[in-house]
Amino acid sequence: MYYPAMTDPKFPTPARVTMKDVAARAGVSQSTVSFVLNGMEDMRIAAETRQRVLDAVAELDYRPRAAGRPPSSQMKRVIGLMLDEIATSPFAAISIEGAHEQARKHDALLEIVMTGGDPEYEAAILRKWAADNVQGVIYGSILTRQITPPDALSRHRAVLLNCYDGAGRFASVVPAERRGGEAATDALLAEGHRRIAFISGEAWMDAATQRREGFERAMRAAGVPIDPSLLREGNFLPSGGRAATLDLMRGPTRPDAIFCANDLMAVGCYEALKELGERPGETVAVMGYDDQEIAQHLSPALSTALLPHREMGQWCCAYLLTEAPGPKTQERIACPVILRGSHKRQG
Repeated sequence: MYYPAMTDPKFPTPARVTMKDVAARAGVSQSTVSFVLNGMEDMRIAAETRQRVLDAVAELDYRPRAAGRPPSSQMKRVIGLMLDEIATSPFAAISIEGAHEQARKHDALLEIVMTGGDPEYEAAILRKWAADNVQGVIYGSILTRQITPPDALSRHRAVLLNCYDGAGRFASVVPAERRGGEAATDALLAEGHRRIAFISGEAWMDAATQRREGFERAMRAAGVPIDPSLLREGNFLPSGGRAATLDLMRGPTRPDAIFCANDLMAVGCYEALKELGERPGETVAVMGYDDQEIAQHLSPALSTALLPHREMGQWCCAYLLTEAPGPKTQERIACPVILRGSHKRQG
């Protein structure tokens, strides 16, 4: 179940039911759900499996945004989506899916390219899109960061996805990371935890520093001192979460809860706690961040903050398809907290 991190209408809450939710309820992959919903009878999917998917769709009231509607013959507008990487992160595909859903909703086509950050290739694609007279360009980064956009981008109506231009020449959309870190910490504080450890990512990453800032802001607002002995730097990988957790548990202050700045480090945290005979969600609470697929399959299922990449992709397309898109500002989309059980402490 989704729990909004913020109630401010400027920070919209992500859609409540996704294909991932249907897949989890039916006990199948998202690919299976997609094939069933698209009526692909030539796939060798058992009748019982198909029925489980349809039952899950009905139970969750899942409504595919573009399902059942063929492409319109009037699709003339094209949105270009340029990403530096796709395969290195699961979030790129989610952003693409969100942008695609919004484009379909407005009878527009989405043209996607991956550049690897190659400036010459970016320039060539932007020249092509200028010649094609595309409606607009989404320029995206797999890491939330400040960028220097290519000069040719200024020839287009453009928006920045998961990145921002220090000069403010383009509108941009990024996750509200500080607010997400604050909301996740608030959830731990609401359970009565006070000795809360924090394992950050690598300090050069915007996501790492902003999530830590949100953690610190929530602790200060609650009047709870931040214990330096409960702070560790990780690496956004399970190895970093495991090493940091083992170090924390050997330290002078035993944590009530451990807030890992991403889900992969939380996986390593679980591993370390279980090695030590601890029980996540019982003797030590754990909070993650990202809501990657693995979060709901840990035991206990991981409480975490969701990165709104689908909503960010949707926002970019909606901005470009609006006749008067408004000021070139930075939009921050809320990272709602999803409470599944690991944030509790029963021991």
